[in-house]
Amino acid sequence: MATLPDMTTVLVVDDEPTVRDVVSRYLERDGHRVVTAEDGDTARAIIDREPPSLVLLDVMLPGKTNGLDLCRWIRSSSELPVILLTARVEEADRIVGLELGADDYITKPFSPRELATRVKTVLRRARASRPPLDRVSVGLLEMDTNTREARRGGDALCLTAKEFDLLWFLASNANQVFSRDQLMERVWGYSAALDTGTVTVHIRRLREKLEADPSDPQLLETVWGVGYRLRA
Repeated sequence: MATLPDMTTVLVVDDEPTVRDVVSRYLERDGHRVVTAEDGDTARAIIDREPPSLVLLDVMLPGKTNGLDLCRWIRSSSELPVILLTARVEEADRIVGLELGADDYITKPFSPRELATRVKTVLRRARASRPPLDRVSVGLLEMDTNTREARRGGDALCLTAKEFDLLWFLASNANQVFSRDQLMERVWGYSAALDTGTVTVHIRRLREKLEADPSDPQLLETVWGVGYRLRA
């Protein structure tokens, strides 16, 4: 069985609220989850806490860490895709960004549609360059999609097919919060406009199999008013 697609998270780093808002709306329309930061230090904290799938990074940022510094820091430890945004038009500035390891470079003002297309292209290229995920570990939880086995602390979990799919998706996107509608779309493959009770039932069953005390879940958490996440 093919693995379920990960939900892509795009970190938009720009000190202009209008840019963050417009870019976020276009990316969310394409099905991406978007988080934002207005300076380099905040972006670093987000990346350390919850690495995104791609970073849209303004070169000119306030504070101690500008965009080129942040790009250099990202490249020092990962292959996280980076697209630089800048008002600079000089060729030398573009070359510096690309030499630091940026995957693409877009000059302001830009078309939001073009930017969204560039994001798709860079993400597609990044996925093609890495092997498919067939195992995932979150704390004591270990899952193997080839054998369809899940274990916690070495003990096998007896999961139904859809329980496995749901847990695999959450484990592959650990710490990210998903609404019931998003889970229905990503795991079940259809919209849940009329009924999201299926998700609630499966979450409850997973907690009975995962948690020491299902009434006080420590792993499969409810984020009130938002949805659910698997805590790493």
